[in-house]
Amino acid sequence: MQAELNGHAVGIILKELVRRAMTVIRNERQVFEATAKQDRSGSMDDVFTSADTKAQEVYIKSLRECFPHYAIVAEEGNVASFLAGPVRPGTFFTVDPLDGTKAFVRRQSHGVGTMVALVKQGRVVSAYVGDINTQEIYGYRPGSRLVHRISEYETSEQLAHAVKPISEQYALLRDPPHAYSHASRALLQRFKSYEVEGGSIGIWLARLWKREVGAALLLPTVETPWDMAPIVGISKMLGYRFYRPAAEGWRDFEPVIGEQVSDRDHDVLVIHERDVSGVLASGKL
Repeated sequence: MQAELNGHAVGIILKELVRRAMTVIRNERQVFEATAKQDRSGSMDDVFTSADTKAQEVYIKSLRECFPHYAIVAEEGNVASFLAGPVRPGTFFTVDPLDGTKAFVRRQSHGVGTMVALVKQGRVVSAYVGDINTQEIYGYRPGSRLVHRISEYETSEQLAHAVKPISEQYALLRDPPHAYSHASRALLQRFKSYEVEGGSIGIWLARLWKREVGAALLLPTVETPWDMAPIVGISKMLGYRFYRPAAEGWRDFEPVIGEQVSDRDHDVLVIHERDVSGVLASGKL
């Protein structure tokens, strides 16, 4: 029987892989090659680059060497792949080598990331998100109850919640308000205002983890394991909760972290449990 992995060792390896992937991606910024690919709607409006490919190679090679009995769920080129060896059932790594590829191609100075997570029986036990431009890393190791923000100079800061009235906070959107449901648009009235930003979903949600905004709203979408596992894991570890619109208000929503791509047909609100205590009653928001 295989012994359980040491959480400290897993954390060290995953952070190092994120750093290596960030270096590869940064080195590709002026010389990358881009290829069109099919997006989730079926049109050829998406793109992947040589930076995606090279960063993924960094992850796959080392994860297979260090964790030969663990599967890997990743986006390889223009196809979703389940890369398996002798697999432990329900245990796998997710890899998003370059999150925010379009932002990378536009050479944006924000919204470009790289992400990795370890999932066991539907629970994200470790996750790391790297910001390509600032070279910061957000994440936690297996067995830890703390999420850290690590700078490029190895300065580590524990992320923690700061209570502030919702009426004084901004909501973070990925699309203009008119794209969201009536319930979401009504909810926005409770905030001071809102901001719209795209790019990497990991770097986007890091604004919530850093408390720059008070909540985040997601549109219905096709959810991929490599996108969802890191953001769900870090968010939950920090005390954020997920809600969906319902006929009588907003209800708890539990994101499913599996190996497969899945459809979600409703908006999702991500907000800290302390921020909803004053307005959450009997499951309603």
